Amino acid sequence: QEGMPQTLSSTSMFTPCGFSPHLHTSKEGEQGGLIFQDGNLTSASLDALIQHLIPTTDYYPEKAYIFTFLLSSRLFIEPHELLSRVCHKCIEQQQLDDPVLDKARIRKFGPKILQLLTEWTETFPYDFQEERMIGHLKDMIHRIAPCDEAYWKKMNQLLQTLNQKLATLSHGQEGIVKISAAVSDKLVAFKTKPPSIQREILSVCSDPYTLAQQLTHVELERLSHIGPEEFVQAFVHKDPLDGTKTCFNEQKKTSNLEAYVKWFNRLCYLVATEICMPAKKKQRAQVIEFFIDVARECFNIGNFNSLMAIISGMNMSPVSRLKKTWSKVKTAKFFILEHQMDPTGNFYNYRTALRGAAHRSLTAHSNREKIVIPFFSLLIKDIYFLNEGCANRLPNGHVNFEKFLELAKQVGEFITWKQVECPFEQDPNIIHYLHTAPIFTEDGLYLASYESESPENQTEKDRWKSLR
Repeated sequence: QEGMPQTLSSTSMFTPCGFSPHLHTSKEGEQGGLIFQDGNLTSASLDALIQHLIPTTDYYPEKAYIFTFLLSSRLFIEPHELLSRVCHKCIEQQQLDDPVLDKARIRKFGPKILQLLTEWTETFPYDFQEERMIGHLKDMIHRIAPCDEAYWKKMNQLLQTLNQKLATLSHGQEGIVKISAAVSDKLVAFKTKPPSIQREILSVCSDPYTLAQQLTHVELERLSHIGPEEFVQAFVHKDPLDGTKTCFNEQKKTSNLEAYVKWFNRLCYLVATEICMPAKKKQRAQVIEFFIDVARECFNIGNFNSLMAIISGMNMSPVSRLKKTWSKVKTAKFFILEHQMDPTGNFYNYRTALRGAAHRSLTAHSNREKIVIPFFSLLIKDIYFLNEGCANRLPNGHVNFEKFLELAKQVGEFITWKQVECPFEQDPNIIHYLHTAPIFTEDGLYLASYESESPENQTEKDRWKSLR
């Protein structure tokens, strides 16, 4: 799994029926430097797109446009520079530099610019970790506030909400960092079988339903930290029109996305470790059956990421080579799950199940039915191929907006899913175990596996010898 990027979002961004990418206009052809086809915006110069984002006394951009442009613009221009240009144009167009302001006019314009800034802070809060961004916000409010007292209040609210959101997010990130540090030390310690004081999963949680629910907790918690922009920032290349500097001076802001991919890998190894550890065949078979039940419940919940991690852990060669252990397992249930996640036909079965879960989520009455946790590395791969598959700019230098509508559709759906509140009660004990239980390295897994069922052929014998 390649490490990739992550982010956050706002519910108001999406209509109840999901994300609607169509930006209608009555006219075909060109309109203020924007090119339309069948009523959809297909391409435009960066300047025209920026202009299209800017509210006036009688115009406000569509939600879908705001999201799509803010998401993709960072491939061409840094957020602080974009906000600077937006504010600058507003000052020009609304004559906010005049010694005497036209109050009636600004009262029409004020709520619209505040609305735009609110949507930006709600959907891409990480953009505002930069001082310069907050500076632009404050400058704008100082200019319009003299016309209406209520603007101060609105702006204070916006900044308070933003601060809370950023505090929650950085708190979550710190937690994830602490956990990762604790775990990496433990990897090294277990080259050989761990001491018998090692607790195993069944002593912490013997009910597969409960474990599936706690895994769903971890997934939703980690998803909530991923900002939508991380999907785009994972693929920031040099913009050909930008000359020398990349848009994001080497700082790919994708840490939450990468942390999430690491969690997936940890879960694979945890499953494999739990299976290879017990000395007795009967116990190993019991652990396998337990995880099959957990995986099945993850499928029912709509937690495809944990499901895929569990199946991947069971398919690791140190686990799959344990023929005598597997002969004791009722494997029919496992094959059904494996079939669901089969990669053939570009994961056709999984994609069908995902669409089913997404549909159920739209018509859901309870949070439980709303849960959709996609198989994450496949989502990243899809976005990667969408990005690689077509150019960001057309030969005439225009931004290829059609591509970004497709990108916004995929990321927008993800944002809707990551906002679901977890309906299950949290069990801190189990969650702590999932994050901190020691796991074998790959070599450790092979060692444990050969000690459980001795090597079958020369290759395995040689490997065992070199490991010892």
